[in-house]
Amino acid sequence: MKNTPINQELVTKNLSRLRIEDVGQASIREIVALVNLIEAESPEKFIRMEMGVPGLPPAQVGVEAEIEALKSGVASIYPMIDGIKEVKQEASRFVKLFMDVDVAPAGCVPTVGSMQGTYSALLVASNLDVKKDTVLFIDPGFPVQKQQMMVMGCKYESFDIFNFRGEKLREKLESILSKGHINSVIYSNPNNPSWICFTEEELQIIGELANKYDIVVMEDLAYFAMDFRKDLFSPGRPPYQPTVARYTNNYVLFISSSKIFSYAGQRIGIMVISDALYNRDYENLKTRFQSNSFGNTITLRVLYAISSGTSHSAQYALAAMFKAANDGRFNFVEEVKEYGEKAKIMKRLFLENGFTIVYEKDGDEPIADGFYFTIGYPGMTGGELLNKLLFYGISAITLKNTGSELEGLRACVSHVKRSQFDDLERRLKQFHADFPA
Repeated sequence: MKNTPINQELVTKNLSRLRIEDVGQASIREIVALVNLIEAESPEKFIRMEMGVPGLPPAQVGVEAEIEALKSGVASIYPMIDGIKEVKQEASRFVKLFMDVDVAPAGCVPTVGSMQGTYSALLVASNLDVKKDTVLFIDPGFPVQKQQMMVMGCKYESFDIFNFRGEKLREKLESILSKGHINSVIYSNPNNPSWICFTEEELQIIGELANKYDIVVMEDLAYFAMDFRKDLFSPGRPPYQPTVARYTNNYVLFISSSKIFSYAGQRIGIMVISDALYNRDYENLKTRFQSNSFGNTITLRVLYAISSGTSHSAQYALAAMFKAANDGRFNFVEEVKEYGEKAKIMKRLFLENGFTIVYEKDGDEPIADGFYFTIGYPGMTGGELLNKLLFYGISAITLKNTGSELEGLRACVSHVKRSQFDDLERRLKQFHADFPA
């Protein structure tokens, strides 16, 4: 047995304790629990790359606004289900200024993080038409959204985008959508976990096919404007955050406060529904939910049933953060560039020690440096690589868990401190020496 930074028996014992038979199939939260147990018994700490948690302080403008809202007494009052006036108006402005998309405040609905937004939208989309009973995931993607489908008992299909970039995407989507059973398509952009960013050509393809086959497109913008290859903090002028909303009116966008504003703990995001979709009636919604329109079903049926609204004080925080960004007083993109700078350094350390970047290209362009990157190691599956790296005090999740067809791991940079880079380099050098590529 090799002498590794983490005692191997300790890893094995806690895998058994958590009943994790195959670490390659373990969920994000299972890896978190595993590492927590190991660290509680080990003098060595992990380089933790398994969970996409913000690693920066929350936006102060939001904190101050929420404190003032609490002092004013909003904690004793239920908010309106579809959101307070201030957050709806500023969200509508934000979408116009940073995406160049017009949407009425009515369609800007606060949710308990984007997680509640996607759950609600996926549930409604799955009941628009009895003939269209399946959601299509463009993978790799956020694993918990498929868990949401499992909880709801709704059907889904998926495919890996890796071999279908550019015009190839049209052929792939046509081959699936033409069957007539898909109600919606969902993806993230920038992508979790691969950090690919859809091109305008690809977004136009998705939008055109959404129109052709009358399906809803759900665009998860958790990492809004975090393609640091372009300066996307330019309120009211290009370049804008790329979006499918320029090519179809059948869209729902999810804008989270968790990463761009580092406001994850308050569980607040915005679901943006196009004017056309918000007001559109569906006969099957009346049958299923006793509510005709997409917008009313989302707000007055689903969100009401799930939570009866979103945290009142957090809505004031989000409104203040949107307003400060809209007014040009809060450059949220500059605040989070640290993620891209850390990713550049970390990728270099992995590459210098025999690793590869699995998703390395956006078309002909190298992948951006951002919140995530993907790593592989010659001769090892993702599960084998993760299992071995745990002995070296490095944690991540496998790409298989994200719907990827490729072998490797997703690495998140947010909770890796710069002070850990030397330790990371030492561990990677030892790993490379122990397992020569």
